[in-house]
Amino acid sequence: MTVGDSNQIMEQIILINNAQEQLRNLKKLIAQELKFDHLKNFAIATLPRISTVSVIFIPNIELVDPAIAEKFGNSETKISLTDLQSKIDSWIEWGYFLQAIAADILSDIQLVDQLNSDINHLSLTANFQVIAESLKINLIFGNYNLLDHQIQKISNYQNQLLQLQQKLNYIFNTIKNSHSLLNILLGVSAFYGKSGFALEWLDDDHELIISSDGKFQELTDILNDCDFFQEQIAALIIQGDTLRKQAEQALKNIEQEINKEPIISQQVEIVPKFSTHKIVRLALIVASSLLILGFGGWKIKEQSPQLQQIILSLTQEGSAFAKFKSAQKLGMEAAYLVQNPPHPLKAWQQAQNKWYQAINLLDSIPNETSIYNQAKKKLAYYQINYNAINQRVLIEKKAVANLESAQKLAIEANLFFHNSPHSLLIRQQSKDKFEQAINLLEAIPDSTFVSIQAKETLPIYKTNYAAISQIIQK
Repeated sequence: MTVGDSNQIMEQIILINNAQEQLRNLKKLIAQELKFDHLKNFAIATLPRISTVSVIFIPNIELVDPAIAEKFGNSETKISLTDLQSKIDSWIEWGYFLQAIAADILSDIQLVDQLNSDINHLSLTANFQVIAESLKINLIFGNYNLLDHQIQKISNYQNQLLQLQQKLNYIFNTIKNSHSLLNILLGVSAFYGKSGFALEWLDDDHELIISSDGKFQELTDILNDCDFFQEQIAALIIQGDTLRKQAEQALKNIEQEINKEPIISQQVEIVPKFSTHKIVRLALIVASSLLILGFGGWKIKEQSPQLQQIILSLTQEGSAFAKFKSAQKLGMEAAYLVQNPPHPLKAWQQAQNKWYQAINLLDSIPNETSIYNQAKKKLAYYQINYNAINQRVLIEKKAVANLESAQKLAIEANLFFHNSPHSLLIRQQSKDKFEQAINLLEAIPDSTFVSIQAKETLPIYKTNYAAISQIIQK
């Protein structure tokens, strides 16, 4: 019986009824054969040699796969009609059993919903293969943004591996510890996903034989596959760890190059960036511990209620580390923005905003996490940078305001003078406005972005001021 959505299960019930009816007809043919005295208690050759039975049996049952031929009878094995009758009775009983399972599934709405959900996801094997292929990353050294992006991708794949590990735990425990066949089917459904599965037979040891994609497995085979995948996941985590360390070392080298000079000339001390590979190593140690607990000893896990707390702590650690990395990235971006000043006011304001966001991220890291102390140290340095940026923004704003005010005063002075060129009072007012404009321009610091424009404008204003002063004297 193929286990799928409700419509597919209904179709399977019809097929099972048809198969049972054909088996009953086959029993009638065998009973007729046994009426003949010369066939009684005589071991005959393979069924296909009996024309009356062959036509009915072979085309409809088709149980020829070597993996389950032992359960149903091998076509190369001699069998008496009496033994065949017994097997047919078992097959009919198996049909009733499948129908009962189908009825139980259809009556459980949550079970049906879960089966429908599993069909929309990759099988565990396919999911693992996708992640393994994705981790084949060629690191791009020398480019900070691309390296940082690759680190994020590696982190994402490692998170997917941890999720896959948790799914393996669920499948293993559900199949191994459940006493309900329906619960066991949930574990099997989660294992096969989109590949789907069918119930083939129940052997003498009460082990289900299940098929998927043409492959036949018992429940113990699925559990063995879970053990195999846990080893492969552990290997992939080590591979991801290696890639991540290489990328972070490259980032560290880039950061050290940037930090050779202060970001803000003699105003802000930007300390060398914190090396994050220790944080990565800590997170991976916790993850590896989780793998050992999850796979190295299933019974230990059953007896260890602290495991759930470890998982929660790992989630908190991952969140704290992500915040730390985001803050560090914002700090790097802010540093890039203000390299080699002077810069326009907008650039300083953008850097100011990034420092502010970075500070908020660091300040939100819980003190229970292992990265808390490093975050607090980083927070102190970022606050220094943020305060210095604030001062620089104020200076740039003041410089821009001075330039705009000086330009406005100069325009007014020119208008006054040209509108009333012979009025001594107007001339004096025009002279005063040029003087104010000159004072404003001279107050603009050389380190500001608008200082160049101020220096270019200042001689013009001084020339006008001197000309008006001479006119007034005459």
